[in-house]
Amino acid sequence: MEKKNYTIKDIARMSGVSAGTVDRVLHNRGDVSKSSREKVEKVLESIDYRPNMFAIGLAAKKHFQIVCIIPVYHENDYWHMVTQGIERAALEMQPFNVDVSFINYRHGDKSSYESVCQKLMNGEEKYDAVLIAPNFTEETQELAGYLDQQETPYVFIDFNVTGCQPLSYIGQDSFQSGYIASKILMRSYQPGDELVLILNNQKYNPAEIQMQRRLEGFMTYLSESFDKLTIHELVLDKTDAKANYQLLDSHFAKHPKSTLGAVFNSRVYQVASYLCERGHRMNGLLGYDLLQDNIRYLKSDHLNYLIGQRPGMQGYNGIKMLCNHMVFKQPVPGIKYMPIDILIKENIDFYFEIN
Repeated sequence: MEKKNYTIKDIARMSGVSAGTVDRVLHNRGDVSKSSREKVEKVLESIDYRPNMFAIGLAAKKHFQIVCIIPVYHENDYWHMVTQGIERAALEMQPFNVDVSFINYRHGDKSSYESVCQKLMNGEEKYDAVLIAPNFTEETQELAGYLDQQETPYVFIDFNVTGCQPLSYIGQDSFQSGYIASKILMRSYQPGDELVLILNNQKYNPAEIQMQRRLEGFMTYLSESFDKLTIHELVLDKTDAKANYQLLDSHFAKHPKSTLGAVFNSRVYQVASYLCERGHRMNGLLGYDLLQDNIRYLKSDHLNYLIGQRPGMQGYNGIKMLCNHMVFKQPVPGIKYMPIDILIKENIDFYFEIN
């Protein structure tokens, strides 16, 4: 049966209130008594009313400014993908008087992150809502507290900082991601195999909480399932490839049974590149994120598993949720977890990040 299109006048007649009252309820404009609101909402529920979001958005006369706090990025890296998702949503929201701007900080650089947060708290930027890729806990909590006082909506992506009350968090469950990564990698385990955990020289940096939570989840699965596993830990430098090669050479010379490896960030290509140049293979190597170099080594069998986080979808959904709340007056979920995508050589060509 075709669903009837109800007008505001129809709803007013069925509710026993004025058309103006119905309009105020639909657009959440206040100045409506509790009894009148209940009458209108009861009718809306009975007819399964769905507002025309496009019409509501176009009718809004206010201009909205969303500021995005995102790390500095390079072409085709993780944060570039996040930015592309944000820009796609921004383009869709332009007809509804929504503008999106960026303030970038250097990831892992506390002073850089503090400076960006201070810009917002000092009133140097004009904004109605904020999309935040958090980096340091205390600084983020201070900014969130300020935004709460100003009643300014904000959304977290990539990492959910405790002690804050964002409109929504969009990203993976980092602990569960690490747990699943461990379970997947250890399917390749054979008795006598040794595991090497490959971290970076910022592993204790407060900005690397994502990596730390993944590692925690990873180790939880190992403690549940492997009680006699030999585990090594290597700490690589983010930028010194020569020193990393020397460290890897030394490790594999001393520990030839290190046939399984896990990298907890997007730089697994550093290890895969070493294996490729040395003509060496591991029975199982796992890392994160669909960077072009990571995909190339996955296809060449120097890397066995990649875990995708859908960064573009995170950025896209972050903007859309702020707009749903701010422009369209619609409820949004407090948490939207991203899928934990497991990519291998055989399915990588069929994988598309769906925004």
